[in-house]
Amino acid sequence: MPFYHKLGDIPRVKHTTFFKKDGESLYREELISSKGFSGVYSNIYHHHLPAAVKSITKLAVKKEMSWPEAPLIYTHFFTDEIDIEGDFIESRVEILHNNHCSIQTARVSRDMDYFYRNAHAAEYVFVHRGSGDMYSQFGKLPFAPGDQLIIPRATTYQLKFDDYKNNKLLIIESDTAFEIPRHFRNDYGQMEEHAPYCERDFRPPHCLEPSSEAGDFKIIVKAGTDYYEHCVQHHPFGAVGWDGYLYPYAFNIRDYHAKVGHIHLPPPVHLAFTTGHFIICNFVPRLFDFHEAAILAAYFHSNIDSDEVLYYVEGDFMSRKGIKSGSVTHHPGGMPHGPQPGKTETSIGAKDTKEYAIMIDTFAPLQPTKHVHETLDKNYAQSWL
Repeated sequence: MPFYHKLGDIPRVKHTTFFKKDGESLYREELISSKGFSGVYSNIYHHHLPAAVKSITKLAVKKEMSWPEAPLIYTHFFTDEIDIEGDFIESRVEILHNNHCSIQTARVSRDMDYFYRNAHAAEYVFVHRGSGDMYSQFGKLPFAPGDQLIIPRATTYQLKFDDYKNNKLLIIESDTAFEIPRHFRNDYGQMEEHAPYCERDFRPPHCLEPSSEAGDFKIIVKAGTDYYEHCVQHHPFGAVGWDGYLYPYAFNIRDYHAKVGHIHLPPPVHLAFTTGHFIICNFVPRLFDFHEAAILAAYFHSNIDSDEVLYYVEGDFMSRKGIKSGSVTHHPGGMPHGPQPGKTETSIGAKDTKEYAIMIDTFAPLQPTKHVHETLDKNYAQSWL
C-alpha cells in the first residue's frame, strides 16, 4: 500500500503484552499479511478473538448470467440501463470476467444490515455517483464521486450511502492485489517526482471507533462464486488500533495529474494501478499534444496480448460516437481498434479534452455476460464502415 500508517492505540513493541484497562485481560493481536510473510502487512489489535465464529451457512448462489455464445466482436453497452435493486451484494451485476478478474457495476438501493468480506479477491470500487462512508476494522473512510477505493483481500467492511436513490459503482475483483506501479516508486517506496500522484493524494482510514458489543453479527463472506454467512458473537469492528502498510484507502480520479506530450502518448502514460493480470488507467482532462502537425486522436492499435475495456464517466470522448455516461466499450485482444470515421480528422487543431474514463487492460480474454447482450449498442461493431 502507499505508505506506513497507524491509527488508535498500539503497544510500543509488537507481539508483546497489551493489556486492557482492567490490567488483566489482553487485547488480541492479529497480523494481516500478504504474499505469505514477504508482502505488505499490518498488525491490528482487537477487543475479542477475531477467529471466534459461531456458525457458518452456505448461501444460495446468484442467478447464472453467462453468455457462452457471445461473438468475438467490438461491443459498446450502456450500464446505466441495468437497473437491479438491492443492497451492496444484491445489486452487483457482472458484465465481464475471466479467471483472474470480474468487472461489475452496482446501483445500491438499500442499506446492508450485515458485514462483507471477499476472501478470494482484492476489490477496486470506483464511485461514479454517490457519497457516504466505508467502515472496516481499519476505521472510517468517507467517499465521494470520483473516489477509487482500494480494498485489500479479506477486509471486513460496510459501505453506507448518503443517498440510496442516486449512486453508481464500478467494481473490479482481482485475484492479486491492486498495487502502485513499481516505476512510480523509488528504492525506498516513496513516490517518484515523475509519478502522476503522490502520498498526499491517498486517503487512509482516519477515524477508529472500536466496538466491544456482544450479540449475533452476520458477515457475508464471498469465496470465488460462493457466498457464506458467518455468524460471530462480537462486533467485527472491535479493533482499538493498528499500524502497517496494508489497509483500504481512497484516491480520487480528479487528483490524477495527466501528462502531455509533443506527439500522442500511449495509454501506459495514464496508468494508475497494476495487478498480476491486468492494469487500470485513469483518463482525465488534459491539454492535447503540441507538435504543429499532431494528430490528437489515438492511432489504430492491435493489442495482441490484452482486451481493452473503457468505462466512460463523463465528458466529451474524442475518439468515440454515441458514448454516454456509464457506457462501456470492450475491444477484444487480437483485433485492431481505433477512432471511428471522422474522429481523427475532427481532432486536429483541438486544444484539450474534458473526458473522465477508467480503462482496464486485461492480459487474458474477457467473457461478456448476458447483461452486456441486454444493453448492447447493436450498431457499434459496424461503426467503422
